[in-house]
Amino acid sequence: MNHNLIPLFVIIPLAGTFLISLLGKRVRRLPDTLSNLCTLLLLALSLWCIPAVKASGMIVYKVGGWVPPIGICMVIDGLTCFMLVIVNVISFLVTLYAIRYMEAYTSKEHFHTLLLLMIAGMNGVVVSGDLFNLFVFVEIASVASYALVAFGTEHEELEASFKYMVMGSIAASLILIGIALLYAQTSTLNMADMARVLRAHSSPKVVLFVSILFLAGFGLKAAIVPFHWWLPDAHPAAPAPISAMLSGLLIKTLGVYALVRIVFNILDPTRILPVFLFLGALSMLVGVFLAIGQWDFKRLLAYHSISQVGYIILGIGLGTPLGILGGLFHLLNHSIFKSLLFLNSGAVVYTTGTRDLQELGGLREKMPVTSNTCLIASMSIAGIPPFNGFWSKLIIIIACIQAGHPVYALAAVVASIMTLASFMKVQKYGFFGALKERWKGIKEVPFTMALSMVILSLLCITTGLLVIPGVAEHFLKSAADVLVNGKEYATLVFESVK
Repeated sequence: MNHNLIPLFVIIPLAGTFLISLLGKRVRRLPDTLSNLCTLLLLALSLWCIPAVKASGMIVYKVGGWVPPIGICMVIDGLTCFMLVIVNVISFLVTLYAIRYMEAYTSKEHFHTLLLLMIAGMNGVVVSGDLFNLFVFVEIASVASYALVAFGTEHEELEASFKYMVMGSIAASLILIGIALLYAQTSTLNMADMARVLRAHSSPKVVLFVSILFLAGFGLKAAIVPFHWWLPDAHPAAPAPISAMLSGLLIKTLGVYALVRIVFNILDPTRILPVFLFLGALSMLVGVFLAIGQWDFKRLLAYHSISQVGYIILGIGLGTPLGILGGLFHLLNHSIFKSLLFLNSGAVVYTTGTRDLQELGGLREKMPVTSNTCLIASMSIAGIPPFNGFWSKLIIIIACIQAGHPVYALAAVVASIMTLASFMKVQKYGFFGALKERWKGIKEVPFTMALSMVILSLLCITTGLLVIPGVAEHFLKSAADVLVNGKEYATLVFESVK
């Protein structure tokens, strides 16, 4: 019965979307209640995947009972399980946070409808076993995110959403052309079957050209330099819960995950990995240097998203078991501490009405939960031990040295030092120093908002334990093994459907 649960990752949020859009205006508390219930169920389901994958290795659901490659399939392996846990843990904490935060906005039912639609799209991308449905789910999540960025309907939000939509449409066009070329080459859309056909006979020039198209298309989704132009406008403009989802989940699921899944499990990664290394290092340095001069709290965090995704791409681009492990570990860690930082920025805006660091100062006195959790997240993203960011960055740096790339290791160290300097500025001007007269009447954020931030801060501390041998054997390492042993994907899928 394990395989029959896989479609629930898409069915549950779509059902929640339908019910909230139908009944949300009539029942006042329904949007909050149903949205949190859906994400809690998805969280439980994703945690179920860990022992299920450990026992089976791979779980395949045949939609309509049709066997691949004729029929559509949904696949859960170590990497899928890893991503599902990340997506649904963060989604639940964001919906919990949004209960009070979104009271300042109208049309809460529309917010939760779009949010669950975006979650359905991300889950669909992760479990898809064929390229066309992966593309469809990418677009479902993308269209929902365009609307959510514009949710405030002010000039800033609408302009940012328009830029984001234009760049997203370009990305979608590049991806669709790549899929069409692969279909012309293989006469199949099933990922496992496509990998098998390409391995038997393919044109290296076509595969290389398609790899470039996917790198540009999914690179836009992931906001890798030089495809990052839309992100610094979109992330600050969105409401804080959506900023957390965009930076913590969306750019990784629609961008990084989809790209590495296709490159490692379908195409030949050997010719494209050197480009990963260069773009990863470039993103690390460009993102952090653009961030350090920012005074807008959320815009600063947006540029750091570009920088931190660079670490992920650098680690995976090494192509070594240790490098891939470090890259995926940093993907997990960044999802946690960057979501927390955007929720911290939302708490500051919720209380003070501003995100300009120059106008703040001394908030530690009135907002101890927000201040302390932001300090933990700042140390995590800067790579201060013993927080989770330190361990994943350390693994990536060691992997660079082992692979004979000391220059990239140095770039990672420099970017981490600059990140520390940037967040020292955040702490100094935002939370430390003397409390200004205008902020003496403020107080800490409501309970559900504070609870989400506290849980994420605890995860910043505890996920560092995943580096201990044996602790992450069937979670982190099994995810890395899917990419390390990329050519085995097709064989495992067809063995699972027999």
